[in-house]
Amino acid sequence: MDGLSGPESGLLVSVRINQKIKPFLWFDGRAEEAAAHYVSVFDDSRVVAVQRYGEAGPGAPGSVMTVEFELAGQRFVALNGGPQFSFTEAVSFSVDCADQEEVDRFWARLGEGGEEGPCGWLKDRFGLSWQVTPRRLVELLNDPDRAAAERVMRAMMGMRKIDIQGLEDAYQG
Repeated sequence: MDGLSGPESGLLVSVRINQKIKPFLWFDGRAEEAAAHYVSVFDDSRVVAVQRYGEAGPGAPGSVMTVEFELAGQRFVALNGGPQFSFTEAVSFSVDCADQEEVDRFWARLGEGGEEGPCGWLKDRFGLSWQVTPRRLVELLNDPDRAAAERVMRAMMGMRKIDIQGLEDAYQG
């Protein structure tokens, strides 16, 4: 800062994040519900703005058109676009987890009403795919001991939710 703003000056500065690329998610009437759910799952998250359809449509006047929200500092937009499109695993969001506690928490919260998949993947109740990934998995897979890394890969392939201790055991052989 320039010394003219900040807590010590008594001035509060509002900063608008100008994010060049925002994921834009298509929902069938559940954009506001989805945004509220995601905001409840991640720390440092909030709904930023809600836009409603006007008389020009195509949605009913006053109904939610888009919800801009922020998850852990990353902006997203949810659109109530209708039933024409749905999510597939071709696009997913990866959640970086520091430890097993985070893996367990995100797995449970994102998976509520959804569907577990293999290798740390799940679909949430809206059909959006997530990868709940512990940092330790990436470290072990990138280990220069290729035989140990292969054991970790085989162990991961047999898991649904990633179990870090199981990966460590596989690494040790």
